[in-house]
Amino acid sequence: MKGNAKVLEVLNDLLADELTAINQYVVHAEMDENWGYGKLKKLVGGRAITEMKHAEKLIERILFLEGIPVVSKLNKIRIGADIPKQFANDLDAEMTAVKNYNQAIKVAMEAGDNATKEILESILKDEDGHVNQIEEKLDQVKQMGIQVFLAIQAGE
Repeated sequence: MKGNAKVLEVLNDLLADELTAINQYVVHAEMDENWGYGKLKKLVGGRAITEMKHAEKLIERILFLEGIPVVSKLNKIRIGADIPKQFANDLDAEMTAVKNYNQAIKVAMEAGDNATKEILESILKDEDGHVNQIEEKLDQVKQMGIQVFLAIQAGE
């Protein structure tokens, strides 16, 4: 089924966002593990896996719409030098994702592509969950201090 050109363009833009997030989260997860924060590694690594699933859904939809998935485009990857900077960079990426998915849903609706709209809405729910998860961790850091927070994150 030949897809709308604007929808395909937006899907590829979202794919670049997802591929960028995967790279950022994998690096952050490995840094967390290297520092001995196994619980954070598991959390951030899990987020990377969710983003991989999003990328897979986008690629499947692009192919279904007879488009070509662009997997060579990445946005700027922002690696945090410490945990608070990682959280700040990750939150910024997720807030951008929420904004971009909301805009993409409008494009799909305008094109009359309800199936794409529903796929994007399901991904948007995950992105909202990521924002909530990161904000929760930032609140914990603020309330208990970075040292106590990191002590809790040590180990598996």
